[in-house]
Amino acid sequence: MSGRRIAIVTGGARGIGAAIATRLAAQDRDVAVVDLDEAATEDTVAAVRAAGVRAVGIGADVSRTEAVEAAVERVAAELGAPTILVNNAGILRDNLLFKMTDDDWDAVVAVHLRGAFLMSRAVQRHQVEAGWGRIVSLSSTSALGNRGQANYAAVKAGLQGFTKTLAIELGRYGVTANAIAPGFIATDMLRQTAARMKVSYEDFLAGAAKEIPVARVGQPADVAEAAAFFTSDAASFVSGQVLYVAGGPKA
Repeated sequence: MSGRRIAIVTGGARGIGAAIATRLAAQDRDVAVVDLDEAATEDTVAAVRAAGVRAVGIGADVSRTEAVEAAVERVAAELGAPTILVNNAGILRDNLLFKMTDDDWDAVVAVHLRGAFLMSRAVQRHQVEAGWGRIVSLSSTSALGNRGQANYAAVKAGLQGFTKTLAIELGRYGVTANAIAPGFIATDMLRQTAARMKVSYEDFLAGAAKEIPVARVGQPADVAEAAAFFTSDAASFVSGQVLYVAGGPKA
């Protein structure tokens, strides 16, 4: 076992999760990349290892208790006790309320909210024992409301309340909990949104940039920098906060 801190990043196969995993590797963290399909984690794992640290890719459905417990146990066995957790796993099932199905609602709640709960509960045992820990959960500007995303907005708002409660409960054990609320970030997930809106991805990004004060869309690396701060030793007095990474003061 190395003397490095061990981080788990869920939804780490691509996009924001992959950027966070590689950014943490640059901070000399060993990283467990968790995603639904273990094979999909290979590129991120390779990028993490290229930074000179250890990595493991793990396939797990974060909405299932048994899968989460097994994944965290595997991380502890292969890398060491995890003390950094980034809850990034997420899916979209967008639709207007009157069209939204029970499954659309339940699937989004299960992955985002139940997943963050199960992962945090499993990892906090190791954090409390170590007397040090960092939990970062990915919220969104959609937490403030977004047409066609009643399910997504609800879970992203829920993660903010969840984060603030973890901060209160775990602070005495040296564990901080914070949330990052990205705005418009160029990812594959947004390709799905563009397709649903029947516009090209490029036009979708260009249109969004016009509405953002810094006049550009965000990149996964922008979010990864925020995660790097929240998970650092320097952030020990910052807990229960929600940082909007959105290119301006308005969501």
